[in-house]
Amino acid sequence: MTPRNPFRTLSGTSRLAGVMGWPVSHSKSPRLHGYWLAKYGIDGCYMPLPVEPDNFQAALISLRNLGFSGVNVTIPQKEMAMPECDELSDRARRIGAVNTVTFAKDGRMLGDNTDGFGFMENLRQEAPNAAFCSGPAVVLGAGGASRAVLIALLDEGSPQIRIANRTRKRAEDLATEINDPRIKVVDWPLAPETLCDVFLVVNTTSLGMVGQPKLEIDLDGLPKSALVTDIVYAPLMTDLLGQAKARGNPVVDGLGMLLHQARPGFHRWFGIDPEVTQELRDFVLSPD
Repeated sequence: MTPRNPFRTLSGTSRLAGVMGWPVSHSKSPRLHGYWLAKYGIDGCYMPLPVEPDNFQAALISLRNLGFSGVNVTIPQKEMAMPECDELSDRARRIGAVNTVTFAKDGRMLGDNTDGFGFMENLRQEAPNAAFCSGPAVVLGAGGASRAVLIALLDEGSPQIRIANRTRKRAEDLATEINDPRIKVVDWPLAPETLCDVFLVVNTTSLGMVGQPKLEIDLDGLPKSALVTDIVYAPLMTDLLGQAKARGNPVVDGLGMLLHQARPGFHRWFGIDPEVTQELRDFVLSPD
C-alpha cells in the first residue's frame, strides 16, 4: 500500500508540473497528482501555482522555459490559455477552453480539454452498463462545464440532449454555438414531460454545492431506470443525488470526473496512465 504521506526527494532530472489558477489554494489536484507520483515511484513534483490573471501569459512562458512538463489550468484562466497555445486538440477547440497544457520538447505549447473525457470515464467506471445512445439526456446549466458535457454526450451518440438553464438565453446561445440538431433548449424549471423518457440527468451548475443555493427540481416524471449524476463533489451526495437515490434511480457522484480528467495530463507529463481507485478517492477526500 502507498504510504499516506511518503517522504520523497527530487533529483536534478525531476519532471515538474502543476496547476495554475487564481485562487488555487482550494484545488485538490496537487493531492491527486501527488498520490499518483508516490504510488508509481516517479521522480517528479506537481505543485499549486497561484497566478493572477494579469500575469498569466508571462507565467505560462516562464514555466515552459524553466523546463516544466506541463500544467493544468483552472478558473478563470481556461479561456485565457487558448490563444497562448501553438496547437489545440479538437475537443479543446470545440469546448472553447483549455485545462491541460503540455510543453513539447520542441518548445510548442499543446492545449487540451479533458473535462468531457473525465465526465464520460467517471460514468463508464461507476455505471459500466450505461448505453448513452439509448435515450435522451437532460443537462442542467449552460456554463463551461455544460459545454464539455454536451460535446462528450454528442460524441457518445446521445440521440437528443435537452438543456435547461435559469437564464434561457444562455442555453439558447450555447445551443447555437455548438450547432447540433440533437440539442434542444427546454424551460427551467423542468416540465414533467421533459423527464418522462430520458436516460440520463446531469447537473453541471453550482446549485447544491456547499455554500450555494439548493437545486430545486421535481423528479416525479423521471423513469426509475434513468441515471442521475452531478459534477459537484462537495458534498459528495448532493440533494439531487439523494433525491434520485431515494426514489430508486442509479446515481454517480462528481468526484470521479475530477479524478479521471487528470489522467491524460499525468500520462503526458509523467509517462504513466494512472488508475482511479477507491483508495485514491478516499485519499483525495481525506482532510490530512
